[in-house]
Amino acid sequence: MGGFSLQRFMAVLLKEFIQMRRDRVTFAMMIGLPIIQLLLFGFIINSDARHLPTLIEMNDTGPLSRAVISGMQVSDYFDIRGAVSGVEAGEKALRDGSAAIIVVVPENFERDVVRGLRPNLLISADATDPSAVGGAVGALSGIVQTAISETLTGPLRAATPTPAPFGVLVHKMYNPEGRTSTNIVPGLLAIILSMTLVMMTAVAIVKESERGTMEMLIATPVRPLEVMAGKILPYVFVGYVQTIVFLITGLTLFGVPFEGSWLAFFIGFNLFILVNLALGFLISAAARSQMQAMQLSMFTILPSVLLSGFMFPFAAMPGWAQVIGNIVPTTHFLRVVRAVMLKGGGVADVMGEFVAMSILLVVIGGIAMMRYRQTLD
Repeated sequence: MGGFSLQRFMAVLLKEFIQMRRDRVTFAMMIGLPIIQLLLFGFIINSDARHLPTLIEMNDTGPLSRAVISGMQVSDYFDIRGAVSGVEAGEKALRDGSAAIIVVVPENFERDVVRGLRPNLLISADATDPSAVGGAVGALSGIVQTAISETLTGPLRAATPTPAPFGVLVHKMYNPEGRTSTNIVPGLLAIILSMTLVMMTAVAIVKESERGTMEMLIATPVRPLEVMAGKILPYVFVGYVQTIVFLITGLTLFGVPFEGSWLAFFIGFNLFILVNLALGFLISAAARSQMQAMQLSMFTILPSVLLSGFMFPFAAMPGWAQVIGNIVPTTHFLRVVRAVMLKGGGVADVMGEFVAMSILLVVIGGIAMMRYRQTLD
């Protein structure tokens, strides 16, 4: 054989570069994935959530009350969306996610301040994600102090002793202890299902193409919809097994509560399973090898983890990232799981997430079937 040949080495090296250039999926992953990771990690990693949706229950309209609300409006932490009336309406808003914070100004608040009775300004916060509301709750003390100094002037200055003439009572709902496992464990179900089901479906179908059995299936009168249903339904059973194992482990080992409707949970995880299997079918129609199927499947995991609100508060993301995040199926299922398990939500509370996942299922499934028809040709 002789010694090392530079000519043979250059021939092999050139061949590998040519092969790399021809494998467009791998080449795109090598170039595109680092850029996407840089953009996502650079812009999205932010634990200091701002512009939290806030509703006000205004039972007193005195100058001090208005000053506190104005200070919250000026702050970046609160995005005041309107008014709410009554405890039940406030709890419903927190449960369905339309509000993260409810501010209750009690009756006779101004009068009690002047009389030195130290009334409390009531704050109800959705603490399913403790890091999301932590910054906003911490900013309240500065807002309150500013409101006091700007409002209690002249004859009212006598009402500004130390401590402050009124308190801020924060009620952290759904996770009062601020346990990380209570927030993370329910979200893990969405991540685990999205990782495993997409990859298993994509790789299994591409494997048939590589073995030549897909050509035999194409030769039969089976229609694309029938192929799609027949291929993905066995993995629905896999999703059921994973969900049952997760629930048993989460409820017994980690002590995660399950406060809501089992029907809402059942509908939600079935929709999510179907969306992920349809996505896996779409990837299998685009990939030409098992390696490409795995690469494309991994490409879907990054948005599921970073853009869904699993690792970082959804409200802390920039607007464009939230728009993209709402296209990710994991985002909607994550909201369903947390609303049902931690907040005691029912079908009505998560209906919007059901609609979003249904639309994604129709769109992804439709594209997958069109792509599959193209492979038939």
